[in-house]
Amino acid sequence: MINWNALYDRLRAAAPSLELRRDEPMSRHTSFQVGGPVPLMALPKDEDEVQAVLYTAAMEFGVRPFFMGRGSNLLVSDQGADLLVLKACDGLDRLELLPEGEWPGHRTIRAGSGVSLARLSKFALEHGLTGLEFAQGIPGSVGGGVYMNAGAYGGEMGQVVSSVSSVSLPEEEVVQRITKNPEFSYRRSQFQAGDEFILRACFTLEPGDPAEIRARMGDFAQRRREKQPLEYPSAGSAFKRPAPVDGRPVYAAALIDQCGLKGLTVGGAQVSEKHAGFVVNRGGASCGDIIKLMAQVRRRVLQETGVALEPEVRYLGKEGEGWNF
Repeated sequence: MINWNALYDRLRAAAPSLELRRDEPMSRHTSFQVGGPVPLMALPKDEDEVQAVLYTAAMEFGVRPFFMGRGSNLLVSDQGADLLVLKACDGLDRLELLPEGEWPGHRTIRAGSGVSLARLSKFALEHGLTGLEFAQGIPGSVGGGVYMNAGAYGGEMGQVVSSVSSVSLPEEEVVQRITKNPEFSYRRSQFQAGDEFILRACFTLEPGDPAEIRARMGDFAQRRREKQPLEYPSAGSAFKRPAPVDGRPVYAAALIDQCGLKGLTVGGAQVSEKHAGFVVNRGGASCGDIIKLMAQVRRRVLQETGVALEPEVRYLGKEGEGWNF
């Protein structure tokens, strides 16, 4: 059993200015606005505080923290989880344009993991750099975006990330490293393979016409307003894009719509009537509602189309809980 009081006291001594919260409801930290409490949450303001949390928790107490950004792709159990949560936002928010370097004709932006993707894309626009327009409306952070290889409208983080600084937890020490040209695939990065906390990332971009960049960002924003249920809490796309069938691309939203599931409701959770790829919290939804609804959707789509949908949302809960598929 973890002595959470002792860990709290030790963290307070190791990093006196570190923000710590006891029995913190995760509903305050996820875009779904659901989730029970965790016994301890740390919100570091800088990399020194990250190191202090990792060393104290892992090396002294044998506790491996759960790393999170803005919780925009996270579903948390109604009962919470027995975890120390290390949340990057609202610290680790340094954002800077680096001097010209090894990429002729390009410029590099270095961003802390707590920087929002909206702020990052705006910063690129202000400096006349193109490549991050797609990120303008993604409600996540740099850390979470890199971890999940977030993307939209044909763009994704793996196309523009040139290096990532992270800290990891091998067996006997806390190790900081820089990964150049990290590996990415659809909604995956190499950082999902182990216990790595992303500290910051570098984005290498090409110069572009600010008016054209602004126009693309405006177009993407307009498309989101028209097609996505932004008025309700959600975690974005509920399911990943399936593998091609007979060489043809297949999309989860189209399959769900084809099966007549728009508007399907369990408790306060609903398959959006505006966009079938979204599961939304219409008010008072529980984690259980969302899981039951997604299970029904997956079962119907599998029965009627033969395609097995895979959740894009990460689940966090107590041992033995999870997707009931």
